[in-house]
Amino acid sequence: MQDTACLKRFEEYLTNVKKASGNTMSSYLRDIRQLSSYLVSHQLGNLLEATDDVLEQYVAHLKSAGKSNATIARSIASMKSFYGHMVSESLIEKNPASGLVAEKAEHKLPQILTGMEVELLLEQPQCVDMKGYRDKAMLEVLYATGIRVSELIALNVDDVNLSAGVLRCKSKNKERYIPIYPAAVRALSEYIEFIRNQMVAVPQEPALFVNVNGERMSRQGFWKLIKTYQQKAGIEKDITPHTLRHSFAAHLLENGADLRSIQEMLGHSDISTTQVYSQVVKHQLKDVYNKAHPRA
Repeated sequence: MQDTACLKRFEEYLTNVKKASGNTMSSYLRDIRQLSSYLVSHQLGNLLEATDDVLEQYVAHLKSAGKSNATIARSIASMKSFYGHMVSESLIEKNPASGLVAEKAEHKLPQILTGMEVELLLEQPQCVDMKGYRDKAMLEVLYATGIRVSELIALNVDDVNLSAGVLRCKSKNKERYIPIYPAAVRALSEYIEFIRNQMVAVPQEPALFVNVNGERMSRQGFWKLIKTYQQKAGIEKDITPHTLRHSFAAHLLENGADLRSIQEMLGHSDISTTQVYSQVVKHQLKDVYNKAHPRA
């Protein structure tokens, strides 16, 4: 069976059986496509012909290419899932990835922006054209609510209650309501009232944020957008859409918000995930102490 046919079956399995999120599906399929390309380029056959030794060789290749432990661990998880499904489909007899062991990923504290860096970033979109109004609203909403980029681009117009200053976020069959600060409400109001109707391809389009073609904004489109404004702001930190989510949580904690409230707004199912921001704040305080105390 050709690799493309195997990938198609795997995609159907992830969609219909595993009910995988869009992010998980995209990552798993990308990992297996990269494995397929490696096999072809090294004349090692197709996906179904890969042996235990070949997959170990591939993992070693990823390490030598400088891939992080977290990336390699995800690739191993993708291979185990893929070949497990191939076994269940009776396309191979055993899972060649079953013996692969991922090294423990380095525990890194999330990178956050300072308050000044956030202000600098939010100042970059210029409200002189439709794109500027839209970008301003997107960045303000992201920092105001701490939602994930996948949740941001999934927002529909009816998820916003401007008069109440609240946004409804739906994810994994759950929904939560998050307050929006006044500056974000103003940016959203201007975008919705004056700009959005001129940008949408069809009046029935439900998406809150749309691209230049009038269709729902993509993850890749927003990624490029935020990188552009990082460069314009002259911020040296490597900013991703998740950086604003981390900054939202850490800044709330710094200013007295309790972890349970932050957990609720972020949509974390386990508070231990939220507790990492306590470590971030403590780490920052230590840096301030070391720099400022005369005897430090």
